Amino acid sequence: MSVTCGVECVVILGCLRWGWKRCTYIGSDDSASWTTATADEFEPVPRVCRCILAVYEDDLRNPKFPPTNGYRLNPDWLIKRVTYEQTEGQAPPYTIYVDHDHREIILAIRGLNLGKESDYKLLLDNRLGMQMFDGGYVHHGLLKSAIWLLNEESETLKKLWLENGESYKMIFAGHSLGSGVAALLTVIVVNHRNDLGGIPRSNVRCYAVAPARCMSLNLAVKYADVIYSVVLQ
Repeated sequence: MSVTCGVECVVILGCLRWGWKRCTYIGSDDSASWTTATADEFEPVPRVCRCILAVYEDDLRNPKFPPTNGYRLNPDWLIKRVTYEQTEGQAPPYTIYVDHDHREIILAIRGLNLGKESDYKLLLDNRLGMQMFDGGYVHHGLLKSAIWLLNEESETLKKLWLENGESYKMIFAGHSLGSGVAALLTVIVVNHRNDLGGIPRSNVRCYAVAPARCMSLNLAVKYADVIYSVVLQ
């Protein structure tokens, strides 16, 4: 009897300890052992964030909501701006911008619009374990959006990369909902680089700002060299 009671006490204490650790766990615990980013690694982040913010503007030459010191983008280098009406709910609005100063082709995607039903439909088009992809699991709706976007813009991106000497980096960037689309778009591009003119994996980058949960851990690890998550903890 005493042995049984002892075992029960150990189990109860173990469960309490587990519950305590779960309740006191915070996001910064995940990165406690990470090394600090170097200046070179962090340098593109503010610049890419300005590109994402610029998607919210109707006119880069006359911006309504510029950040401090402006967007620092050349309106003449904006290749395309795509609105909700043009995507017909298949993807959030996005822009394609060629940064000749930093030798980058940037496809930037805006985040969730609280007033757009199509964004909610995109986000809610998922069920745990519904969509297998590349040996893992991904968000069904975001994957469909990424495929649609690549079908729409692959020729444009390929043309831009070839016209600029096959040396520019291809940057996919997004915020919130857009970050999930950008991340899965990057995964597809990495596996179908010939569709963009044979661009090397080392020239492909994704910056996911406040990223949506869109892929299983094994895929996040597999593509950690090309997908950079930017999280304010």
